[in-house]
Amino acid sequence: MDEREIVKKTDEPRTVRGLKEDLEEVVEGDEVLFVHSSLSSLGWVCGGAQAVVKALVEVVYDGTLVLPTFSGGLSDPSRWEHPPVPESWWETIRQEMPAFDPEVTPVGSVGVIPETFRKFPRVLRSSHPCVSFAALGPHAEDIIEDHPLDYPLGDDSPLARMYDLEAKVLLLGVGYDRNTCFHLGENRAPGTEERVEGGPIMENGERVWKEYKDIKYRDDVFEDIGEEFEEENSVNIFKVGSAECRYFSIRDSVDFSERWFKKFRD
Repeated sequence: MDEREIVKKTDEPRTVRGLKEDLEEVVEGDEVLFVHSSLSSLGWVCGGAQAVVKALVEVVYDGTLVLPTFSGGLSDPSRWEHPPVPESWWETIRQEMPAFDPEVTPVGSVGVIPETFRKFPRVLRSSHPCVSFAALGPHAEDIIEDHPLDYPLGDDSPLARMYDLEAKVLLLGVGYDRNTCFHLGENRAPGTEERVEGGPIMENGERVWKEYKDIKYRDDVFEDIGEEFEEENSVNIFKVGSAECRYFSIRDSVDFSERWFKKFRD
């Protein structure tokens, strides 16, 4: 949706103050909060993504804020679909793509809010080339440090650390198809299909293309999981600006998706 359409559909400008007031109806100031977001869903925001990040940071004033800062382009080109590239290019891409740099590598498909957040003062970002996380607050280092290359959304991942910290999830104007937490349940359920991925990293001071182990993910069923999850679990549905939002426990989300995938694979 372009900005002109967003303006037409907005009754009044969304401001840091207004966004904070909406968020404070539900979000606690001292919790660990994992946010997936859409800027356009909020309506026209005065200050854009910077204003949204400022509101989130000020609402979670004594807690830890975490956003996905995925860079899906730093992955094996043989798996690219949007768009695919010629096979004759694959080896050149593997040899020449710049290595992941947490301070420089831009965020990919998860949106402008995470891209803005990663540049905020004191924000830390994990080291995975494809599925990094950024965090700000007292638990930030605990969540993002030593992000493993293998199984990066599994039991040693930032997702698992947020699970241990009993984090809350906020879907800020996005659906369950964006709920990365389901991937942890997917990893934990028996019967995972293994695959080899790859990406460019720095190792011993040199840029290398590194292969790593992962599972074949099924994001295509996340909306179905979310619909069933919402029927059986406590989900707070509320509005922030124009956006319909969902707020729930990461533990409930992960445990439910683990059971769902076990049944699905059986």
